[in-house]
Amino acid sequence: MQTSLFNKTLQTKAGSAAFILRVPVGLILAAHGAQKLFGWFWGNGLAGTAQWLSSMGIEPGYLMALLAGGAEFFGGLALVIGLLTRPAALVAAFTMLVAIFSVHIGNGLFAADGGYEYALTLFVTLIALAVQGGGYLSVDKALSEKLGRV
Repeated sequence: MQTSLFNKTLQTKAGSAAFILRVPVGLILAAHGAQKLFGWFWGNGLAGTAQWLSSMGIEPGYLMALLAGGAEFFGGLALVIGLLTRPAALVAAFTMLVAIFSVHIGNGLFAADGGYEYALTLFVTLIALAVQGGGYLSVDKALSEKLGRV
């Protein structure tokens, strides 16, 4: 039987280590996205994030805040449950890459100085998840097995 692109996206041979990476990284991303979108956890909300991005020349600020916050919040939630892990990880990884080069790169490596080490760590973890998939304990695996029997 020919495997669909959707099923290939869901398939994973990764074990439980993907779960160990997915859940905390997903929660961290969702929390950062909630700061940007909703102002939760002492965040600036959408208007404040848009203004901050615009002040750095990242325009249009409102759209960029919506995209970054959405990628982090919804991508993070998807990672936590392991749903569409590969696409969620790729979108979030791209967001981290933008953060590295538009916000942090001029401050050097160390996060204490506003550097890119934290965003780089998230980026590398997200790329690993994009490569290996959701792992054994994921909605992706369950869906993939179900679709494989259809």
